[in-house]
Amino acid sequence: MEQFLAGIEKRALVMAELATHDREEALDLVQDAMLAFASRYGRRPREEWPPLFHRILQNRIRDWHRRRRGRSRWWGRLGWKGDDDDDGVDPIQQAPDPGGRLPEEVLMGEDELERILAAVEELPLRQQQAFLLRVWEGLDVAETASAMGCSSGSVKTHLSRAMSALRRQLQE
Repeated sequence: MEQFLAGIEKRALVMAELATHDREEALDLVQDAMLAFASRYGRRPREEWPPLFHRILQNRIRDWHRRRRGRSRWWGRLGWKGDDDDDGVDPIQQAPDPGGRLPEEVLMGEDELERILAAVEELPLRQQQAFLLRVWEGLDVAETASAMGCSSGSVKTHLSRAMSALRRQLQE
């Protein structure tokens, strides 16, 4: 179980961060999803773990969006726009591990990855989910449908739209 969670943690954090645009919120969502997964599904067969974990994570992300939307409506009526408190980012934690590659290769790879992640961030939430679960996580259509809580046809539609939008954005 620990090995599975350690292997999926970074990718799950990126998914949550793309969906929330807030690293701290993303960390909370991933931690909450991991705790819920471990407490409820630890005894299930290992091959069932990826779709189950992603289902929990995607539900947490959707719940976060619902709460956020409700709060913004409520606070918006009161004239409050929220605080702009930004603690900054720890550059040591953000430093990439080059893994023996040349600095030029690392920078080129990071630049391409940043472009792709920025394009994914612009997608609607359901398209983001379909793209990240199918392409990045490698789940099949049925597992992705289970994780997203929708039909296989819906996954295919969201993924097709996401791929079209990403192609357009990245070709520009």
